[in-house]
Amino acid sequence: MEPDLFTAAAEERQEKDPAGSPLAVRMRPRVLDEVVGQQHLLKPGSPLRRLVGESAKGPAGPSSVILWGPPGTGKTTLAYVVSKATDARFVELSAITAGVKEVRAVIEGARRATGGYGKETVLFLDEIHRFSKAQQDSLLPAVENRWVTLIAATTENPFFSVISPLLSRSLLLTLEPLTDDDLRGLLRRAVTDERGLKGAVTVPEDTEAHLLRIAGGDARRALTALEAAAGAALDKGETEIALATLEETVDRAAVKYDRDGDQHYDVASALIKSIRGSDVDAALHYLARMIEAGEDPRFIARRLMISASEDIGLADPGALPIAVAAAQAVAMIGFPEAALTLSHATIALALAPKSNAATTAIGAALADVRKGLAGPVPAHLRDGHYKGAAKLGHAQGYVYPHDLPEGIAGQQYAPDAIKDREYYEPTRHGAEARYADAVEWTRKHLGRKRD
Repeated sequence: MEPDLFTAAAEERQEKDPAGSPLAVRMRPRVLDEVVGQQHLLKPGSPLRRLVGESAKGPAGPSSVILWGPPGTGKTTLAYVVSKATDARFVELSAITAGVKEVRAVIEGARRATGGYGKETVLFLDEIHRFSKAQQDSLLPAVENRWVTLIAATTENPFFSVISPLLSRSLLLTLEPLTDDDLRGLLRRAVTDERGLKGAVTVPEDTEAHLLRIAGGDARRALTALEAAAGAALDKGETEIALATLEETVDRAAVKYDRDGDQHYDVASALIKSIRGSDVDAALHYLARMIEAGEDPRFIARRLMISASEDIGLADPGALPIAVAAAQAVAMIGFPEAALTLSHATIALALAPKSNAATTAIGAALADVRKGLAGPVPAHLRDGHYKGAAKLGHAQGYVYPHDLPEGIAGQQYAPDAIKDREYYEPTRHGAEARYADAVEWTRKHLGRKRD
């Protein structure tokens, strides 16, 4: 028997007793127009529309697709909608349990169906990133010859987890985390819909806001929390889901944090000031508050990158690369795993030696420029590569530092207006001590001495 995404037995049970299925299953869209979010993938003529529509027929058949996105954004839901709408055979495999043997069996069945009675096959492969290279290789002939139309789902970056030949034969569709507005509409529909809670409970504004924070862009998580809280409220004989009931049910306190209000900026400020003050424990506390409140991890990562330059600078030259690497990792993996990366970077920055010398240096230089202290570039530093430059005296008298034993030429580099300015005042903190030694040595050899 071919593994089908939703077996006949499960469908029959759901039809007879829909209340026996989880709320997230009951509220699963039946057609593409019911899908929440991902509208950039559902426009007329899009690959998913073509998979379920009449335009899928003809010389330009539907393309295989790889759905990439965080958990709960609708990858399996989209496959389910396709399974209901398409006239093709629909077969499901999970890379967690299937192997090359199962893949070959599906492909052979697809070839028989195509040759025997002209029936096309759509193969939904969940968690494709769990397949080894050899297992993914086994899909290539079927996809290339269109014996099957592949819908593969992954939560990991396919450029790292899917082999290049398979990527080149498929369209990569990126699913975005659901917005609060997307989830709000989904929750309200679930409360009132006949397939959902049928209006048995109401959800006040503060409870709804906490549900959105809990969800973190994950529709399945939002509906699961709503169902659990609704059950707890009804068991108490209440028809309104109080915030306290939701907190008891999901064991997560409602963090007082408005992502568009003062708390957003106050907590972010406290995080950066705790890092600046080298209090790693306070920094982790504020980081946890931001994570738990559903703050955008990219916002946190940006603040850490700024902190690395503003407050640490050359006292630890490795701080900025750590913050940048954290931002790149966060963009690739998202929550919940991104919490580990942000913790890693926050701890490193909080415990790093501190210096704001780079910050004050550029601030002082900018202040002089804004005052009009600029002036012409010294003639010997000007471009001398074009015809006639020598007649103007450009690049004449320039000393090439690499020609000198110590690699430094005692010539004027700054314009006259600021030739004696010293913007960079290094500390002796951490690695910046060696920069302090270097700047003292170079200024001496450049012929610049303090008064």
